[in-house]
Amino acid sequence: MCDNTSRTPTSASARPTRGAHAFPFLLPRIVTIAIAIVMALRMIPNRFDGGMFIPIAVALIPWMAIPSVMVLAVAMITRRRALAAVNIVCLLVQLLWHVGYLYPQETLSPQAREAVTSAQVDTTDRYARIMSLNAKEGHADAAQIVRIVREEHVEVLALQEVSAWLIDRLNVEGIGRLLPYAIIAEPSEDDNGGVNGLWSAAPMSDATGDLIPIESSSVPAASIDFDGVMIRFGSVHPYSPRPSNKGLWDRGLGSISQLLGDKHTFVLMGDFNAMWDHASFRQLLGDRFVDSGENAGEWFHMTYPSNVHLLSVIPLPAFAEIDHIVHDRGVVVGDLETVNVEGSDHRALLGTLEAR
Repeated sequence: MCDNTSRTPTSASARPTRGAHAFPFLLPRIVTIAIAIVMALRMIPNRFDGGMFIPIAVALIPWMAIPSVMVLAVAMITRRRALAAVNIVCLLVQLLWHVGYLYPQETLSPQAREAVTSAQVDTTDRYARIMSLNAKEGHADAAQIVRIVREEHVEVLALQEVSAWLIDRLNVEGIGRLLPYAIIAEPSEDDNGGVNGLWSAAPMSDATGDLIPIESSSVPAASIDFDGVMIRFGSVHPYSPRPSNKGLWDRGLGSISQLLGDKHTFVLMGDFNAMWDHASFRQLLGDRFVDSGENAGEWFHMTYPSNVHLLSVIPLPAFAEIDHIVHDRGVVVGDLETVNVEGSDHRALLGTLEAR
């Protein structure tokens, strides 16, 4: 018996194309290749890592774990063993690079934590709450800065991008009653959005507004006595790694590394415009200095951007840890936290210091 049922041929447009099938299969591979490229950029020697867009790409390294985990999950579900193995390696390397954010190298003593919670600031002990903030060309809310200093019992304050107007407002709000000693850099043609300044609750000695030759905002510095331990503080702000600043960024970080041979015990606070993953920043640290964020084992403390809205509506979370407290190994800094300050595009970075 003959089957006369008509069969309508499938049109070419109704059939999935090879590309439509291939793209979901290739996407995890493409993402993995992108992850590997970004990770490879982290290993570029410091004299080359200031190239166009390289610092910006390297700043994404802490976030690479997210796509690595997503691709690993897809690879395991689809039983792509080679793809899974590659992403496991990527995750292990990322973990190795950031183990200092997960496991503390040094910890504060109970005495240090207790001392900084006292309502009465004691400038004669070896403990202090310290704070750094990029004031965004002097637009940061002066009243809020003073309030944070008061409530957090801050004894040393480092500000960057300070304007004469901001200094006047800080004085009106009473910064001098809390931190009566200050050293502020003189304005120059190389200022990066404003000058840098230091304020202290304890007397300063050997103060200077120009600690080192640097192709950026001058570094004010002063020594403060912590019960017999002299610590030299500096407020720093090298140029950002935007393409228009090509060369200025890594040269600024390189200038700070001059201090590796200095005899003082240093605590450098400020907007370094660099993350732990940048080779130029690690070169600055050398085998002497440590970054408190990478040393304290308290996870990341992203400081940039702040008070920024996508399409003027959607709040953009801070995703880069470019503000740091860098210090000698004879000093411990922990209990880090960030605080939003109105008017600034950075979050303030606070920590507890213990001189040993």
